[in-house]
Amino acid sequence: MSFEDDVVRLEAIAVELEQEGVTLERALQLFEEGVTRLRRASSELARAESQVAVLVEQLDGAFALRPLHPDGAAAASELGGAKRA
Repeated sequence: MSFEDDVVRLEAIAVELEQEGVTLERALQLFEEGVTRLRRASSELARAESQVAVLVEQLDGAFALRPLHPDGAAAASELGGAKRA
């Protein structure tokens, strides 16, 4: 299963749980499946985020990759006054 497949299925689970007449047994089955898919999707997303980098232009005009910090920006100290591309 891909990340996208898990997200699509999670959306379908949410829709089904919102419908009237869902039995407790079915709701528990959907909940368990949702938790499994959410954990898998969250893990995949964290893995992908760890690979994201920022392409920055250095003062000499060359480009370099810098890791993206959790707050979503390269640290100013890492950029050394360079512009972000």
